[in-house]
Amino acid sequence: MNGVTIDELYDLKETIAAELFEGAEYPWEVLPKIHDFIMELGKRLPKEIFEEHGENIWIAKNAKIAPTACLNGPLIIDEDAEIRHCAFIRGNAIVGKGAVVGNSTELKNVVLFNKVQVPHYNYVGDSILGHKSHMGAGSITSNVKSDKTLVTVRGKDDCIETGLKKMGAMLGDYVEVGCNSVLNPGTVIGRNSNIYPTSMVRGVVPANSIYKNKTEIAEKH
Repeated sequence: MNGVTIDELYDLKETIAAELFEGAEYPWEVLPKIHDFIMELGKRLPKEIFEEHGENIWIAKNAKIAPTACLNGPLIIDEDAEIRHCAFIRGNAIVGKGAVVGNSTELKNVVLFNKVQVPHYNYVGDSILGHKSHMGAGSITSNVKSDKTLVTVRGKDDCIETGLKKMGAMLGDYVEVGCNSVLNPGTVIGRNSNIYPTSMVRGVVPANSIYKNKTEIAEKH
């Protein structure tokens, strides 16, 4: 299946978590490893840049953290990131350099690459968001199927069994998700693609596409 590998979706130079992806072909393979990776990486982060706050929470000294934000570890917040009013990070999260986690946004078991923006009441769970990807206000990743069966990634002509009960969305670099969209479990969106507002997305969206609905996916020119 084209467009769903780590190499096709992400520039690993744009995350502190590059080592997490070593040896994996598909990005969802690393979701069960995020917790242990943070625990190991946190202990060797440079103390001149990062401070440990509470239990297993490492925050860059120049990151901006609102006093109303709720932070649970294991968690790494990289340099120049901004965690805004009433953000809720449940743990197992890596927030990249210059990333924005906005008001009432909830994160759980995620990797946000550098300069990702989830700035307005988003839910991002069991997902990986590539460099400079952006989720519009109210857009969410749905990470559990309603029938609780294991998540599959479905392309145009075939599918891949992930073996995971929980998997949200894999957003490639520079993806734009419109406001109030729902990314269903197992969604993969290729690099440089745009999702129309209020969309319900399922399966694989090719790189360099404009997604209007499941029957209207235009190629960018």
